[in-house]
Amino acid sequence: MKAAIITIGDEILIGQIVDTNSAFIAKSLDRIGIEIMEMISISDDKKHILHTFTQLQNKVDIVIVTGGLGPTKDDVTKKTFCEYFNDELVVNAEVLAHVTQLIEGYFKRPITQMNKDQALVPSACTVLHNEVGTAPGMWMKKENTVFISLPGVPYEMKYLVEEEIIPKIVHEYKRPYIIHKTILTYGQGESLVAERIENWENNLPDFIKLAYLPNPGRVRLRLTARGTDKEELEKAIEENVKSLDAIIHDIIVGYEENETIETVIGKLLLKHNKTISTAESCTGGRIASLLSAVPGSSGYFKGSVVSYATEVKANVLGISQDVIDQFSVVSAEVASAMALNVKSLLKTDYAIATTGNAGPSKGDSDAEIGTVFIALATPNGIITEEFNFGQPREKVIDRATIKSLEILQKEILKIV
Repeated sequence: MKAAIITIGDEILIGQIVDTNSAFIAKSLDRIGIEIMEMISISDDKKHILHTFTQLQNKVDIVIVTGGLGPTKDDVTKKTFCEYFNDELVVNAEVLAHVTQLIEGYFKRPITQMNKDQALVPSACTVLHNEVGTAPGMWMKKENTVFISLPGVPYEMKYLVEEEIIPKIVHEYKRPYIIHKTILTYGQGESLVAERIENWENNLPDFIKLAYLPNPGRVRLRLTARGTDKEELEKAIEENVKSLDAIIHDIIVGYEENETIETVIGKLLLKHNKTISTAESCTGGRIASLLSAVPGSSGYFKGSVVSYATEVKANVLGISQDVIDQFSVVSAEVASAMALNVKSLLKTDYAIATTGNAGPSKGDSDAEIGTVFIALATPNGIITEEFNFGQPREKVIDRATIKSLEILQKEILKIV
């Protein structure tokens, strides 16, 4: 089965908001074996919407549309559906009762005509009940293509996808299986990883495809298998992952989308009953943000000192002004002192510290722009390394953050 996703809204096209709906819908459809052929963002214009519908008609099995279901005049999706399907809007009694209960019962205010108009739907559509909002979803079929309209509000869209659309598709359609396995690697670039696994990649079965998904300091390797025998696909994926691990075991840190390096680190720290803190200058709290975003991180992450200004390094972390004057704030000595002092301050087993010149100007140090010192205080001592991550600024911060986590992960793995 093939699908297309359409997001409707001028606010997306001018960059006022970021389209996150398409990614969620795509992942949800992929999990049940539906292949996404297109993602399109279009304006709130009836002619443009009709043209897009016509272009997709019979080319895909499912078209999912988000946006344009609000009560205001600029929301034109329902009227456009009526024109495309040669239908008319009628009041749906169940939707009207739900909207009335939501407005008068929950919001405690009289329902307006604009609110009531949310209950207007094409007469021939299958209504998808929206428990968490006033705009219902709509399911309509023309020839070989099903068109599904959803509200653009993310939490309403997610509810309808999970509770209405996915169960309905699973019930009504026989689908192939699509199995993914994502391997997370850190420490080597895409080209180097590709060279190391070239022979392995060339010997993959025809029904398994490999995709490289590079980010600063890391590369995700996604294996995708398609077919009708789920057990055969899963077995083939696992066998090939096992052979891949034998080749690049040194840079593999986890699997699947949720197994980020910070998740892996969290599991290791919990397993060994160890704690971590950070003292960050050039990374501005980015490492702490990643560590604390993992569910359950309160069991090992104690806190952070974002010592962006030199006086914070001196007054909060207690770094000697003599050390700062002698070596500058961007130095191995200051990075080491930051890590050791925050480890002592927050009483943790490990502590990461970063200090550097991310650019575009040098700040309080004459060190070359792109220079970063990363220090890791461990139960056995201090490790400090110097890097130059080049430019631009965001690249420096990203690479320093990922490299810090990589150093930490490798050190924790040394625990017997």
